[in-house]
Amino acid sequence: MRVGELINPPPGTTLLAWRNLAHERARLAVTLVGIVFAVVLMGAQLGLLVGFARTASTLVDHADADLWITPEGTSNVDIAGRLPLARMYEARSVPGVARVDPYMVQFAFWKKPDGGTESVIVVGFDLATQRGAPWALTDGTPADLQRDDGVIVDHLYWDKLGITRLGQLVEINNLRVRVVGATSGIRTFTQSPHVFTTHARAQRLTLFPGYQTTYLLVKLAPGADRDAVRRALAARLPHVEVWTREGFARQTQRYWLITTGAGSALLLAAALGLLVGIVVVGQTLYASTVDRLAEYATLVALGAPTRYLNRVIVKQAAISAALGFVPGLAVTAAMAWLSRYGNTPMLLPGWLALLLAALTLGMCLLGSLVSIRRVTRIDPTMVFA
Repeated sequence: MRVGELINPPPGTTLLAWRNLAHERARLAVTLVGIVFAVVLMGAQLGLLVGFARTASTLVDHADADLWITPEGTSNVDIAGRLPLARMYEARSVPGVARVDPYMVQFAFWKKPDGGTESVIVVGFDLATQRGAPWALTDGTPADLQRDDGVIVDHLYWDKLGITRLGQLVEINNLRVRVVGATSGIRTFTQSPHVFTTHARAQRLTLFPGYQTTYLLVKLAPGADRDAVRRALAARLPHVEVWTREGFARQTQRYWLITTGAGSALLLAAALGLLVGIVVVGQTLYASTVDRLAEYATLVALGAPTRYLNRVIVKQAAISAALGFVPGLAVTAAMAWLSRYGNTPMLLPGWLALLLAALTLGMCLLGSLVSIRRVTRIDPTMVFA
């Protein structure tokens, strides 16, 4: 802050705030590094939270079903009980139902070529309608599953399962299968890879009798009232639950992220990043304020109102937030982009970027409160001491 500015304070506080920050370049650099670190930590943890939520419900989101009929007490799509296939024919008789397809989701054991064993989730769908079929195929087609032992596995898990090529023979629950196709980017929250095959083959591989399944996928007739059909199905079928697609997806996300505590850990880490940012910004702004107490006192003695000084500090915080947020968001976006090639998903949708911007600004403004409190108590007579 220059002498001329003290005698004739500029009406604009933005330039004064910037000069206060830029006067100590090393201190500004430390502040920005702290903000960038906080933004990246918050962005990474919240991005993982969004990615895990999407991954947890990925089967529900891509099954192209208006309603899901599940065994009573089902808490998530990956862990299911058993349904009699007879429920499928009963559901088809309900007005408004266009089609009902069986769908298998069940854990099994995959025997690797080297002799090791991995847990997998066998997903079986009706090959005729392909409702619940794998998506994002890079090799093969669902039609390749017509062969007696075909399965499709995502490329992300080939190394984990010991797969080296298409056509390779392996075993699931001691039954032989052949890898006939691959997908790209179909992750699983449980880290047990999805193995797609036909519904009948899934029953055999998971030792289910032919008259049982795990889910029924309901497609409604055009113009049918989804809520009315859902209530009718729930009333008609005993010992089942009927979910909308969105409701079952949320239930699955809630189970894995809240009931298991996984989401709480990510939120705690994000909160830690926010706390780190508040401390770093608060310390830096307070040190800058203390260094300039005499100058602020001079401004007060010359008639500058307290709100003028507060505005300067708030703008220092806002400028720091803007300068730290941009590189922090860039690093977070790069991490999200690189995660496309790994087993751990990290997403950065537009709404999350806006939330990060709001959190960063709030973090810096909270950090400025101590400095504002110090300026509010300033004694202008200290100039004459």
